Amino acid sequence: MATAKHSLVAMVTDKPGVLNRIASLFRRRGFNIESIAVGHSEVTGVSRVTIVVDCTTTQVEQVRKQLEKVIDVIKVLDVTGDSTIMRELALIKVKTTAGTRSEVMQIVDIFRANIVDVSADSVTIEVTGDGNKIESLYKLLRGFGIREIARTGAIAMTRGNMVPLFVEGKEAEKNTGDEK
Repeated sequence: MATAKHSLVAMVTDKPGVLNRIASLFRRRGFNIESIAVGHSEVTGVSRVTIVVDCTTTQVEQVRKQLEKVIDVIKVLDVTGDSTIMRELALIKVKTTAGTRSEVMQIVDIFRANIVDVSADSVTIEVTGDGNKIESLYKLLRGFGIREIARTGAIAMTRGNMVPLFVEGKEAEKNTGDEK
């Protein structure tokens, strides 16, 4: 069975060790996590984790079910086939000279990216978009010389009126021990 990239989004309690338990579940099964991003959610004490992993649909479903059993994991969805918005952020430091700076700036404009720092011999670019957009910009800028690149992991959210991952604050109490 062929593998493909799957995007999982999980709501977890904001406690030390939760990310380690999640990553360990993938490690034990020999899956390489392509990207993982964690941040606060719209609910205090709850974080949103987006994981991109390359595996079969059967494997990702097994892992999703096992993730839901992990203490402090509130809910997990595989949003791969859903209508989602996925974004990533990258900072790219490019070598420049007085002669190449304007060409780099034109490329940055085409990609609707931003220059966030300029020095005598480099510019730092901030770009947001899907992974393909970031890869395309990177490939064009590589010819000038890349000094440094930093990329976040992908983050995802379902479009429009689709059911949100996290509906009620009561769900946050599932694994926190805060039941009343």
